[in-house]
Amino acid sequence: MTFRPRRMKFGIFMAPFHRIGENPTLALKRDMALIEHLDMLGFEEAWIGEHHSYGRELIADPAVFIAAAAERTKHIRLGTGVTSLPYHHPLMVADKMTLLDHMTEGRVMLGVGPGALTSDAYMLGIDPLVQRSRMNESLDAILALLRAEAPVNVKTDWFELRDARLQLAAFSEPHLPVAVATSFTPAGPMAAGKHGLGLLSVAGAGNEGFERTWGWMEEAAAESGKPVDRGEWRVVIPFHLADTREEAFADIRVGYARQAYVGDRNNPIRGTATGLPFAGGTLNIEEAVENGALIVGTPDDAIAAVERIQERSGGLGGVLGLAHEWTGTDKNNRSFELWARYVSPKFQGQLGPIEASRDFIEARAADVFGGTPAAYARAFTDAGKAIPAPMKAALDAQVKARQEAAAGKN
Repeated sequence: MTFRPRRMKFGIFMAPFHRIGENPTLALKRDMALIEHLDMLGFEEAWIGEHHSYGRELIADPAVFIAAAAERTKHIRLGTGVTSLPYHHPLMVADKMTLLDHMTEGRVMLGVGPGALTSDAYMLGIDPLVQRSRMNESLDAILALLRAEAPVNVKTDWFELRDARLQLAAFSEPHLPVAVATSFTPAGPMAAGKHGLGLLSVAGAGNEGFERTWGWMEEAAAESGKPVDRGEWRVVIPFHLADTREEAFADIRVGYARQAYVGDRNNPIRGTATGLPFAGGTLNIEEAVENGALIVGTPDDAIAAVERIQERSGGLGGVLGLAHEWTGTDKNNRSFELWARYVSPKFQGQLGPIEASRDFIEARAADVFGGTPAAYARAFTDAGKAIPAPMKAALDAQVKARQEAAAGKN
């Protein structure tokens, strides 16, 4: 049976991606403005990335960006998407995020990963082969610090903690939410399952690994005895919505093709259509949509796509749109507005009572509204005024129609 949360979470995963050659200050301002827009629309979450190289993902410290965004927003929860743990001492991560937990009064989340952009690790002199093991070592230490069960003493080949503890108790209970990023491999789900944490599927739903993800999660959880919750599993997938499918595809066709290729097209590593997870292995948008790598179309298309993701996964708790700039700001904002107006309420229990109320009244329209013509007529009579002939004719026609409808039922 597919798990279906009572209220799905919707939000954004903001790496962010920007076109080289434009003003970086304005790009960062657009990123902030987009989060403010999402907050106004009622989106639940925004996850902010950490990158240090390659010139396209410009936010070096998601905590700094989150601190600024928290002052400009009211409701949206703000997460690091993700903090690359091998790049930081675990005490600094835990301490900084606990401070943000207080500053945001419980709106901050910690997303962690090994560091997907290996050019960052290259500059730091970190061997990519040790990034995942270092992430796991750091995560163990961070959780020990957040849970504050005892002073933490750990010594590894790259960090040490001696009688370490946090000065601040957590604002959130028992501590801020923590989620682990995963792409195609079992490493992320195994780490999340071991500790009973949330999970961020950052490579989307258009890959075979996605369907195996929860199995890996449950396997690790069973070994450690930790409970895991499908409601804390989110998938990252780019989407663009418009009033018609034709408009939606036309809006992003050029921008998608430009961003799906990264760097030199002759570069065998980053110069292919599979250089980024949103590309889905193809520059053909229709094919990428068919493969489940993208959601493009109308709100109805998006609703159907989310239903398919739920079925393929066995059920998860949230969908995060991968931030992109494949079209102009106005159309991008409109896409999120359409999602908030028509897609989110479908999966958050908001439409059922409204639809039930409408159906109840329409099924009993003759009884519910049957006295309306007489009430209008009585209002004129009580005021000592004659009913205008056109209005009287209309009221008489309504009375006759309802009488005939009632007679037809009998």
